[in-house]
Amino acid sequence: MKLTTKGRYAVTAMLDLSLHYGEGPITLADIAQRQGISLSYLEQLFSRLRKKSLVASVRGPGGGYSLGRNANEIFVGEVISAVDENIDTTRCNGAHNCQNNERCLTHDLWSDLSNQIYGYLNKISLQDLMDRQAVREVAQRQGQPEQETTPGMDVSMTDMSSGPAGA
Repeated sequence: MKLTTKGRYAVTAMLDLSLHYGEGPITLADIAQRQGISLSYLEQLFSRLRKKSLVASVRGPGGGYSLGRNANEIFVGEVISAVDENIDTTRCNGAHNCQNNERCLTHDLWSDLSNQIYGYLNKISLQDLMDRQAVREVAQRQGQPEQETTPGMDVSMTDMSSGPAGA
């Protein structure tokens, strides 16, 4: 199984949207900037997510996107499926024609693995991800505006701990 950028970006964008819930509609430009994802790619993904009612859009000034349901009701597996990502580890994509148009020796093994992965991803909600300490730390870092440095000024304690400037 190879999860492509489509599925990864969809989950990342949905998690970003979840983390900024309560700030009003979130623009795709904001998500694109925070997550380093192309705006045009996000537009394509959100079109699919909207069709599956995973997000709701608000048009006009101050518009953007919000979650279509509560974060604890949206599961990673459905986000991936909504953008037409296939969670399948079989060589034949489940068509049972892996070897000379017949089922291969290990087809059922890979099919079972696909089912396990899908089941696992359908048990993890966006809320579950938001509750993780590491996710909160990254979100906090991404939410901070980039600090401009002034020559001769230390920006943070981490900069100072590496020694004097130019050392």
